Amino acid sequence: MGDLKQARDSEYQAFVISRWPRLMRTAFLLTGEQHAAEDLVQTTLEQVYAAWRRVASADDPEAYVRRVMINAHARRYRRKLREFLAPRDDDEGLAHEIADTGDRIAQADDRHALLKALAELPPRQREAVVLRYWEDLTETQTAEAMGCSVGAVKSNAAKGLAKLRAIPALADMVTHGGRK
Repeated sequence: MGDLKQARDSEYQAFVISRWPRLMRTAFLLTGEQHAAEDLVQTTLEQVYAAWRRVASADDPEAYVRRVMINAHARRYRRKLREFLAPRDDDEGLAHEIADTGDRIAQADDRHALLKALAELPPRQREAVVLRYWEDLTETQTAEAMGCSVGAVKSNAAKGLAKLRAIPALADMVTHGGRK
């Protein structure tokens, strides 16, 4: 019995270590704050550990964990907690998330403007944009993670992108930076 638990714990630990950067990036994009992202990932991993046997036997454990994270974030939002994607002026002393060199967001000339614009999206639109375009999930995977239909993902993503495209600072980045 002890060997089985130890093997399960080792499997869980390997999963967490391999997925930690991606989980943190997703949580940061959803919450907008490094500390809130760490709390969200911790809450998610606590729930996953308690159900690890079920998670590990799922067809796609990473999708299962992502769904747990989206649900935990939605519960937090329902409680009307404030979210910030751009640091407040009085947060200058805090360590802020640093983009990976391969992260598409890091390619933006003005990361601050992008995160601030993302913060202005309603939560469901932000979730759809983050999961579809930063996490590069399919519409079906995004719908599963958000617990909605593919049509709702398409609608939320389209509305979110339209709002982002309407922000002059972001349009200038695309126009002057040569990015699409």
